[in-house]
Amino acid sequence: MDDIVTNAHLCTHLPFVKNIPPAVRFMLLSTLSFALMNALVKYLVHFPTFEIVFFRSLSSLLITTAILKTKKIPFKPNKRSLLIIRGIMGVTSMSLFFMSAHYISIGSAVTIRYIAPLFTALMAILFLKEKIFSLQWLFFIVAFIGVILIKGFDESVSVLGFSLAVGAAFTSAIVYIIISKIGYQDHPILIVHYFMGIATIVGALGMTFSWVQPSLIELSMLLFLGVLGYFGQIFMTKAFQSDEASKVAPIKYVEVLFTLSFGVYWFGEVYTILSLAGIFLVIFGLSANIIYKNKKT
Repeated sequence: MDDIVTNAHLCTHLPFVKNIPPAVRFMLLSTLSFALMNALVKYLVHFPTFEIVFFRSLSSLLITTAILKTKKIPFKPNKRSLLIIRGIMGVTSMSLFFMSAHYISIGSAVTIRYIAPLFTALMAILFLKEKIFSLQWLFFIVAFIGVILIKGFDESVSVLGFSLAVGAAFTSAIVYIIISKIGYQDHPILIVHYFMGIATIVGALGMTFSWVQPSLIELSMLLFLGVLGYFGQIFMTKAFQSDEASKVAPIKYVEVLFTLSFGVYWFGEVYTILSLAGIFLVIFGLSANIIYKNKKT
């Protein structure tokens, strides 16, 4: 797996990308990986949600297991109870997001899921006693207005789909808080490993009630979801290791643009001017919040 990451880094010496900073290159590769995963989820939407959860998690679980064994990282965690809660919240968020793709465009689903920082900020005040600067609240309001534009003026965004995507964002926020509580007491790969393990179990139990037999190609696609998710995480980590978070983090929202483009090109999704304006406001508000917060801390 590391060889693939290294090869991806070497290909950045090509003339059309050599002038792009390494951190930006890695983050763009990360957003592209996640966007492709989102598009693949939309393509496989005819499969039951828990079946998608199972295969997406199983392939990632196999990868993390191999890495933990290769790097001789202990499988025994220091914060087992928090890892279990993180896993439950993580698979809940994943399931709700996959479900939302049944009812709304994949671009809108991804955008709404990214309002998680709004919920994280509120919970950080309550549980982590963190300080939120005044200007951050303005950026959050801008992002919230964007969400209202997406839902309030886009008839393609159903109430159910919107609610599922918001639920995915809320449970993602809980995951962020739990990870903050875990801190450096457990290895990042072990945290992901527990998440994928719990998600695989939940997916296996859930799909026993509803199963659609995949073809060999569809099975490959289902398993490839986990591979894309893994490399999305790896490239994102490399990006943050290569430069300051304030410069790198906002690029994460390019995933929305990639996903939106795939939705239009591959699935014929249509977005109104107001819904596109809403997507822009969400990206702007949350990106501005990241940049401002990192400058103040």
